[in-house]
Amino acid sequence: MLKLENISWNTPNGVEVLKGLDLEVPDSKLVVITGPNGGGKTTLAKIIAGIYKQDSGRILLDDIDITEKNITERAKLGISFAFQQPVRFKGITVKKLVELASGNKMNDGDLCDILSKVGLCAREYINREVDSTLSGGEIKRIEIATVLARKTKVTVFDEPEAGIDLWSFSSLINVFKEMRKDLKGTMIIISHQERILSIADEIVIVADGKIKSKGPAETMMKELLNEKGISNVCSKQEVLL
Repeated sequence: MLKLENISWNTPNGVEVLKGLDLEVPDSKLVVITGPNGGGKTTLAKIIAGIYKQDSGRILLDDIDITEKNITERAKLGISFAFQQPVRFKGITVKKLVELASGNKMNDGDLCDILSKVGLCAREYINREVDSTLSGGEIKRIEIATVLARKTKVTVFDEPEAGIDLWSFSSLINVFKEMRKDLKGTMIIISHQERILSIADEIVIVADGKIKSKGPAETMMKELLNEKGISNVCSKQEVLL
């Protein structure tokens, strides 16, 4: 279980973004964190990964205090982070990138198994470079393949729908559905998208630097789709984007 206690974070110029936030993320669940823009969602995701360091509070992973551990140390303990815009690596092939993520050499059969889970044909992709020749949808799927190869305890996706077309987004939803079926760790997705919210086990609403509400997806979707709930938490346009 991932547990955050009294997490606060200010921008370098002193703007308070997270305000004593508490959150428990259960094992083997797909948890979607949503809420208005500027509410602190992405900041929270980066603090979990160790990209940002909180100003106060504690972070526990399976009852181990990881508060002072950096991004590399957290990665070794099993926390992965997928960026809104995945990094491209000119000169590195898809095969090499997935092998680096797994920490082992991989045969074509293993690579085919992983890439097929994200809807890619290994024969067409293993020798391609992870560069600008790949579309937004392709690079997102390859990043997810590296996450699968690492077999991490906690995987955080920061607005995975950003920068991809509608067809690629539909394919991405299918990938998340398949991952959810065989989820061996915890998956956290930062998103406004209704289709992503609808496949969650639990939904957490973050607004004004705090947890406004959380619960089972079925209950929370009703709250989000209620006019009063939307006006109090985030705009209807943001939820149903």
